[in-house]
Amino acid sequence: MSSPTPDRYAVIGFPIRHSWSPFIHGLFAKQTNQSLTYSRLEVAPENLERDVNEFFESGGKGLNVTVPHKQAVALLARFRTPRAEIAGAVNTLAMQEEGLLGDNTDGAGLLTDLTHNLSLNVENARILLLGAGGAARGVLGPLLGAAPEYIEIANRNGDRATQLAHEFRLLGEVKGCGFDAISTTGTFDLILNATSASLQDTIPPIPPAVIGPTTLCYDMAYGKGDTAFTRWAKNAGAGRAETGWGMLVEQAAESFYLWRGVKPETKPVLEAVKSQK
Repeated sequence: MSSPTPDRYAVIGFPIRHSWSPFIHGLFAKQTNQSLTYSRLEVAPENLERDVNEFFESGGKGLNVTVPHKQAVALLARFRTPRAEIAGAVNTLAMQEEGLLGDNTDGAGLLTDLTHNLSLNVENARILLLGAGGAARGVLGPLLGAAPEYIEIANRNGDRATQLAHEFRLLGEVKGCGFDAISTTGTFDLILNATSASLQDTIPPIPPAVIGPTTLCYDMAYGKGDTAFTRWAKNAGAGRAETGWGMLVEQAAESFYLWRGVKPETKPVLEAVKSQK
């Protein structure tokens, strides 16, 4: 008697060769004894709707979504979770009986990494969020839900930061400004880099006065070793500087739970990822 065909999952992006998602979800599946396959699918923006529909019509069960598709793919979902609605972006698609569900696990993944893995108390924390694009939008809701003292969004285009803060104003104390207007009246407990600067090996123009010995500087980007941002943070005297590997693993665990109803242990997977990089 032949065994049933494993359920099919994948990550889509453009480009996608760099994605660690197959490695991470492969470890989750092995750990939880789930029968599935997980692959990378390079999908150009002009083919997004066609390729997503084709994947699910051919029996696919779920997709992770990365750059540059997170906002466009939200329009393809029949339903969206509240956190995906708030973010205005989707990083996880799941085929359910009622139709295609869009979710966003980025913010939950970041919050779990900060609070569980890095032992940061976000409640009453002073947070500086660098960037006002899709990455920042995806994490603002969960961060504000954790009741920080306030979040200051700083962006090269200050008007864009102000607009983003206005959109999220009902969820907590949040304001926006340009990089040149970052508050320097005291240090921040958490500085989050949600810009793409690290991918160009540069850093946003941040005044060193905002960093102190108790500041955690966190780059949502990740790569081998330090990023430009974490190197800068260490030189500027930050208490801790971390890259986004933990967020990557934790948001993947949230997706896996949505798909399979099983929450994997993330610690051994994070250790395995870090040992490979």
